[in-house]
Amino acid sequence: MLPAHFPPWKSVYDLYYRWRKNEKWDLVHDTLRDQVREKLGKRAIPSAAIMDSRSVKTAQKGGQKAMMQQKKVKGRKQHIVVDTLGLILCVVVHSAHLSDSRGCHLLLIRLFNAFPSIKHIWVDGGYQKGCIIWAYGVLDYTLEVVKRISNGFSILKKRWIVERTFAWLSFSRRLSKDYEHNPKSSETHIKIVMIRIMLKRL
Repeated sequence: MLPAHFPPWKSVYDLYYRWRKNEKWDLVHDTLRDQVREKLGKRAIPSAAIMDSRSVKTAQKGGQKAMMQQKKVKGRKQHIVVDTLGLILCVVVHSAHLSDSRGCHLLLIRLFNAFPSIKHIWVDGGYQKGCIIWAYGVLDYTLEVVKRISNGFSILKKRWIVERTFAWLSFSRRLSKDYEHNPKSSETHIKIVMIRIMLKRL
């Protein structure tokens, strides 16, 4: 049961859905990101970025499930691109059976449409050579693979920034699993969590 002072859930959901459909959540998120960057002495438009992905479990009702071949996780994959502050520039959520390379294509096309000025992106070894060649040939993006140089714990150049962003998202109970039937809703909830994080920085 929700507390008595909460508004009717249907009214809240209808407003959420309308904002998702007309991309108001995206507008709020992107506006706050630009403001945080400028407050911290950065230009609103970044020139470099970091990209990574992770697999997340889905709740039983969630759609587009798959069993990861390597990680053995039943769920979806989240791909994000962040700036050097760890703020999200683009996010793509899709069924876990799609490869990192396919997710890379989807994400970079979206990134290019929003930030064509970005030229250099740090990625991990999960993004294969074919994706790197494609990104350079089609979008003029240079993808630099950050490789682990030891078996023990080590801070990886630039990669720690995007890993920290995933940690921020993990603190949200709403994102402990992917509860959404539509991957677009999953992307929206990630941005809503980032909105809350960025508001604390202003």
